[in-house]
Amino acid sequence: MAIRVAFLAAECEPWAKTGGLADVVDALARALGRLDGNPVDRVDVYLPRYRGMEVPETRAARSVQVPDPRARTGVTELTVVDVAADGYRLRLIDHPAAFDRDGYYGDDDGDYPDNAWRFGLFCRAALESIRHDPNPIDVLHLHDWHTSPASVFRDLRYADEPSLARVAVLHTLHNLAYRGWTAADRIRDLGLGPADVVIDPDSGRVDLLATGIGRAELVNTVSPNFAADALTPERSFGLDGALQALGDRFFGILNGIDHGTWDPARDPALAAPYDRTDRAGKTECRGDLLARLGFDPDATGPVLGMIGRLDPQKGFDLLAAATPALVAGGARVVVQGSGQAALADPFRELAAARPDRVALVERFDRDMARRIYAGCDLFVMPSRFEPCGQGQMVALRYGTPPIVRRTGGLADTVVDTVRHPDQGTGFVFDAAEPEALLESCRQASELWADPPAWEALVARAMAVDFDWVDGSAPQYVDAYRRAIGLRAQSLTPHEFAGTDRH
Repeated sequence: MAIRVAFLAAECEPWAKTGGLADVVDALARALGRLDGNPVDRVDVYLPRYRGMEVPETRAARSVQVPDPRARTGVTELTVVDVAADGYRLRLIDHPAAFDRDGYYGDDDGDYPDNAWRFGLFCRAALESIRHDPNPIDVLHLHDWHTSPASVFRDLRYADEPSLARVAVLHTLHNLAYRGWTAADRIRDLGLGPADVVIDPDSGRVDLLATGIGRAELVNTVSPNFAADALTPERSFGLDGALQALGDRFFGILNGIDHGTWDPARDPALAAPYDRTDRAGKTECRGDLLARLGFDPDATGPVLGMIGRLDPQKGFDLLAAATPALVAGGARVVVQGSGQAALADPFRELAAARPDRVALVERFDRDMARRIYAGCDLFVMPSRFEPCGQGQMVALRYGTPPIVRRTGGLADTVVDTVRHPDQGTGFVFDAAEPEALLESCRQASELWADPPAWEALVARAMAVDFDWVDGSAPQYVDAYRRAIGLRAQSLTPHEFAGTDRH
């Protein structure tokens, strides 16, 4: 029987995005509906309706009432808005008091102190919507800490509700660094008690991510290598014990990319189309990018690009420290990102000193990002840790060999051409130090100066297939089936017999 799945997530491209989580939620939801044999009957994606969200024509809207410890009457009414989406049903949880704010998670002063209440309300509204749906679901696919309350509510508040008690939970961890830390006195905002959640013994705070991990049938992260990293104290952000306790119920599934969304042969943002067999258009894209940045199109030397959230995790500071030497060696550097000003400051100074060689695009700009992927010679991704990463996959697809650190999903997706000259797809270095990045860039620049060897590398890079449908989406179907089986085993026959779906 085909599986029905509900995603709960804090982000989904193109409606709400700060990073790769949004891309994964959207692309995976669409890919599940395109698999041969139709193993997934339907995917619903539940998302908060944030301020300024531009949505297409809505199909329907209805109210749901949920328990709310902060409400005067103990109950709050929210609206669930159905929106037309590509390949799935988008269901927006609309409650201005919780989500009509400047930022998704916080403002300039930091995280909102009532995030537990906000996302707890979101989870409760999604579950109430699911409970009243005439077509029951089989799997709750939860994403990151924001959705952890859903598995707690399933076990504690809907144990006598057959349509939800029987539902299996797969919890996907996109980034272990964000745990949903919540002050202990905020537990009441979830309508829960201390015994219902995981409390860190050192800080006394609630760890919402660990709480969700402990309740799920299965837990995965977004690459096999990062799953192995997450079992070690050095790379787990303190979650190694909780993840080790899961045994084989914790594993990695590599993220993919949507080849329809990321296709240089059909990308309208590019100056010219190109593909693996005819890469002439990439030369035009390079010239277009250089002109837009104010760089001399006739100057020699490779063009290196980096795109991402300005966060210490991403290694922008490593590239900033290496840039003077790169420029001195003839390279040009373009960086696009927004986030921490302290990470942007060095690039501002470098761009002011050498506007002919360094450019900073300090904004979120989808079209410019695509032009950087297509127009650069090399893509730099020196992350200190990276659960999976999609930038390196897009760069490969666009024929721009990546320079990456050997960590997490970067190690799973890029083959070092220095160590493997005939199979390499990019350049991989180990130490999170500017010198190591600089040496890898030097090796890349040397190969770039050898046209036959470079063209062979680009051809190999563009041949790599990370399409969701061909790779990772079927693995998620297998995980759903396994989670359903585990949930059935954990319930008595009477408890599991509340629906005729199985």
